[in-house]
Amino acid sequence: MTDDLLEENAVPIPEGYQSMNWTRGFGRQIGPLYERIEEDGSYRRAFLVQDHHTNGMGNCHGGMLMAFADVAFGHAVTMAYHRYWVTVRLLTDFISAAKVGDWVEGTGIATGDEDDFITVKGRIWCGDRTIMTGTGVFKALGERP
Repeated sequence: MTDDLLEENAVPIPEGYQSMNWTRGFGRQIGPLYERIEEDGSYRRAFLVQDHHTNGMGNCHGGMLMAFADVAFGHAVTMAYHRYWVTVRLLTDFISAAKVGDWVEGTGIATGDEDDFITVKGRIWCGDRTIMTGTGVFKALGERP
């Protein structure tokens, strides 16, 4: 039995967020990840920086932030078009660092589409501090149920 399954070791998450509960794939490896869907259709994805997310300096690893940006920005395609998607291009700028214990949030908004290629503008932040900004191009695939 592992201690990480005990309720006393559960990560405290802010109100309105729910665990994404991925059962397989890459998202499960980088998690846990959380999301919050607002009544107006906007959304936020989030994670709590833990030891397994950090680099040798104790900051959240850039690769983790890139992977998170991918799922945070790309979700705009799901929300706006109700389609599956794959990433074609992801361009980001690292603005600040996140440390262990920081609650990191991100979102994106679709800004254009042409021939099933959706452009998304996104932002990742912690509190009032921007961690990363970027844009992505995502190929829209089949309809999502």
